[in-house]
Amino acid sequence: MTAARPATPYQHYVYAYPHKTAYRRLPGRPALKSLWAAEDKSALCLYLHIPFCEVRCGFCNLFTRIGAPDGLVGAYLYALERQAVAVREALGDADGVRFATAAFGGGTPTFLTAAELERLCDIAERRMGAGLRAIPLSVEASPATATADRLAVLAERGATRLSLGVQSFVDSEARAAVRPQRRRDVEAALGRIRDTGVPVLNIDLIYGIDGQTERTWRHSLDAALAWRPEELYLYPLYVRPLTGLDRHRTGPDPAWDEQRLGLYRAGRDHLLAQGYVQRSMRMFRRADAPPQGADDYACQSDGMIGLGCGARSYTAGLHYSFDYAVDMHEIRGIIDDYVASTDFAHAEVGYRMDAREARRRHLLQSLLQAGGLEDGDYRARFGSAPADDFGAELGVLADRGWLDDTAPGRLRLTAEGLAHSDAVGPELFSPAVRAAMAAYARK
Repeated sequence: MTAARPATPYQHYVYAYPHKTAYRRLPGRPALKSLWAAEDKSALCLYLHIPFCEVRCGFCNLFTRIGAPDGLVGAYLYALERQAVAVREALGDADGVRFATAAFGGGTPTFLTAAELERLCDIAERRMGAGLRAIPLSVEASPATATADRLAVLAERGATRLSLGVQSFVDSEARAAVRPQRRRDVEAALGRIRDTGVPVLNIDLIYGIDGQTERTWRHSLDAALAWRPEELYLYPLYVRPLTGLDRHRTGPDPAWDEQRLGLYRAGRDHLLAQGYVQRSMRMFRRADAPPQGADDYACQSDGMIGLGCGARSYTAGLHYSFDYAVDMHEIRGIIDDYVASTDFAHAEVGYRMDAREARRRHLLQSLLQAGGLEDGDYRARFGSAPADDFGAELGVLADRGWLDDTAPGRLRLTAEGLAHSDAVGPELFSPAVRAAMAAYARK
């Protein structure tokens, strides 16, 4: 008997577990020094968040604001540096602290000027001790801000991956997604990125935009492929509360779900035929692309340092951050509070990770990768098999035909399961995380 399907295949994009809407104010504001005292700090991830954009796309619910009044970017970088000093001190023994990967995200890191990007790199290197030229460094950019001077700074400071949010090469579709841009400006930005010689170019595209057809979707895919990007991310359009497109769609829309599934399958098949390897529902890599770290950005373990008021940090027992919001007024207030802060030695908002949640997180993040999870790897980490810990949830996925039973010793999704990743992920959320997310007051 096949288990009932969820109301929509597009429930949550699970790029981190648990989501920030499950985070809450932490009683006693635990000191970072105590949180990191017993952690393995030999292969940390470093993330710096820049919460500024030149425009906010209609689908965006990221922690970012439009523009910055005079002096705010400088004040933000001063606060970022104060936070870096406090965090580095909390990490303790310099000889035992090593960074394996780094990333600048947002927002739009290239909203910063070339001089400000130099300063951002200095904070990562001089304050945190991350050797950016010796580790994979990924940076997000937009077509309007990917200027030659900014890109030159990033290339010289060690960027190994530049990710350009294009979303569509069709101007009318970009306008429909409230992303004002012209294709000729996108192409010029891509040319400047290729001129830097940075080894990995990623292009983000979105499907499910109003007015988009399989023909126009193929047009965008082919326009992206003309640049032979090492990576392509294909994102389904979401319309989330408090975003610019929120007023345009209300309630379930089965026809839209089918449109998005159809465009996903068409895009997937086209990229596979062009020699790309599918790494997850969203991520496709050229077969000859250079690796970007051991897990290629699949965060499978704890040990992440996030700097900036939109960044997460992970220890084995706690995921923590600053307050989260989507509403522009609320975001501005959080940024103002961050800039004015003089105490970065404590965790403010977070979610406690017990052993059960750690197992669940590892299972979820592994299963959403195309390669899945080896039973032996899971058993070596946790002393049990995935089916022992999550038999009921896995049974539901198997009943829907979403689990591949042809690979002994490996738990992975079928092609159709991978297509439904945004329903698979929420199926594995714990009851506690579900309750916390449901109780979150949107702001």
